[in-house]
Amino acid sequence: MDPAAYDKEQDAVCPTNVARSISAIPRWVSTVLLLLVGQIAWAGDEPKVIRLSEPVAVTDMHETFGGEIPETAEPVQLAELVASHEDYAGKSVVVETRVSQVCHTKGCFFIAKDGATTVRVSFKDYSFFVPTDISGRDVTLVGELRQVELTEEQAAHFEEDMGSDNASMASGPQFEIVATAVRVPKT
Repeated sequence: MDPAAYDKEQDAVCPTNVARSISAIPRWVSTVLLLLVGQIAWAGDEPKVIRLSEPVAVTDMHETFGGEIPETAEPVQLAELVASHEDYAGKSVVVETRVSQVCHTKGCFFIAKDGATTVRVSFKDYSFFVPTDISGRDVTLVGELRQVELTEEQAAHFEEDMGSDNASMASGPQFEIVATAVRVPKT
């Protein structure tokens, strides 16, 4: 290698020369770059909302996923549904409940909560999903209550899908609602 070429190559990567070239960048350019880097870093902290299903109905107040919800049906509270589960066996029922947690992977199920009563809500034939950001909202759904036996593997899988350290899915017998429609209020 030519010694002169070697000196020029070394000179180009010299830290002092790099610092001089950075200081030659106009101040506004460096400010813009810093703002962009900050925005990218900040945006990475927000959880990504997943919406794998389009609503079948949209109003100013809510979105409905799955099928339609009959307007004439009298809604039942979740705690009442579970307490009187024999009366509702094999029947489609309209339920009002709060969403406690949602599957963060796809929105393929959520945990409904009414006081001390919790029920996992899945969707008939895996045919629709809900947005993953509906935790804490009061929803109206149509579905059928059933008793299921949850294995330890299923419980662990559901906990993982909820993506929460405080997820508490226990194995054993429990109630599940297989929903055909879910109405979610807009925020």
